[in-house]
Amino acid sequence: MRILNSVALLTCGAISAAALTGAANAEPLHNRAAISSSGKPPIHADSHAPIGVMGDHLHEKGEWMVSYRFMRMEMGDARIGDDKVSPETIATTVPNRFFGVPGQPPTLRVVPLEMTMDMHMVGAMYAPSDRVTLMAMGSYVTKEMDHVTFAGPAGTVRRGNFTTKSSGIGDTRLTALVGLGDWGAHHLHLNAGISLPTGSIDEEDDILTPLGTRPRARLPYSMQNGSGTFDLLPGLTYTGHRAAISWGAQYSGAIRLDETDEGYTHGDRHQLTGWAGYRFAPSVSASVRLSAETSGKVDGRDARIIGPVQTADPDNYGGERLTAALGLNFVGQSGVMRGHRLALEVGFPVYEDLNGPQMAHDYHLTLGYQKAF
Repeated sequence: MRILNSVALLTCGAISAAALTGAANAEPLHNRAAISSSGKPPIHADSHAPIGVMGDHLHEKGEWMVSYRFMRMEMGDARIGDDKVSPETIATTVPNRFFGVPGQPPTLRVVPLEMTMDMHMVGAMYAPSDRVTLMAMGSYVTKEMDHVTFAGPAGTVRRGNFTTKSSGIGDTRLTALVGLGDWGAHHLHLNAGISLPTGSIDEEDDILTPLGTRPRARLPYSMQNGSGTFDLLPGLTYTGHRAAISWGAQYSGAIRLDETDEGYTHGDRHQLTGWAGYRFAPSVSASVRLSAETSGKVDGRDARIIGPVQTADPDNYGGERLTAALGLNFVGQSGVMRGHRLALEVGFPVYEDLNGPQMAHDYHLTLGYQKAF
């Protein structure tokens, strides 16, 4: 908690300092991030935030930008709080909240081992004015989760393993980026968005029970394609640049505005992230980023999500994470690659305190392409 609070204070301080530093010498808003149709030279590689940061820049009036991102996230060993726990410990000591329902054992007898999520994100940005840029982003999500099932109501005998899968369109984001000011090397803008519940929340697959049967069941909350709710997406972004060095900070959140048709709501999410970059050449830069995130438990319950597995319990969601990431950016300066941006970022957990048992993050990877015109 102390680490997360420190990152929050540093990030908020950077944003506040940017606004106060330039308040007396405000200049007209300008755009460092996009390529102008009027024939300006291509942008430098460090004119963008790391590819894992969304909504980091504005465009000039009339400009468009298209983007594609591929993100992979892998999760593994379970934690309760910040302590690692084995599948055998979970199966013999963690209470099953559904005990008392016919067929439900007293402890969790099905334990997730690994989870992989692949997300394809396609976005477009358009600037109706120099101060406002509109952004839309859709996604397609594929998830896999491997489990081990323990035999019977007690003990550590493994009955077998099984994998559940889900895939489909995810939720859709609509965002307005509103410039608050440009002061020399400093820029500040508001992120105001909403997430539309276009992803399904009724995905099903076959499972392996402690008795050895293989029924088809509704998958847990983490295996669904969307949140099932309209979500407010507030944010504030600061970026700075001097010579070959760039830096920035962003707050982003997801505030749930309603309840799903199944009677539950995912916990609110808040993230603070800060980064620094260095430009080795006009076309190449590298970055380092630190992110602190907190999210809440699932509120309510889908009556069809039930079983002796940690992911079926709404209380086993959310927690706090601190993540570090390294990135590379390339922007073509001439020829057929002129103005095309390719970027990579890889992140690893530094600290996790999870409402558990819950799988911890192993790593995440984001590959991206962007082109403005």
